[in-house]
Amino acid sequence: MNIRAQINYWLALKQYDYRKLADEMSKLSGRKYTRGSINGKLVRNTLTVQELELIAKILGYKIDFTEL
Repeated sequence: MNIRAQINYWLALKQYDYRKLADEMSKLSGRKYTRGSINGKLVRNTLTVQELELIAKILGYKIDFTEL
């Protein structure tokens, strides 16, 4: 599963849409996010690790890197 599919899965589970996610990201980060900017980052594969961590936090998850 790619990151776009994973985020869409998380959004569906939490009954969020890109607009609600963008509003929360803007509020927490102080940076302006829109539905289109988030979707564009996912399509272009330009989402940063910090943005991914913020999305996970908003949706009630955390990103954990573990050694294999």
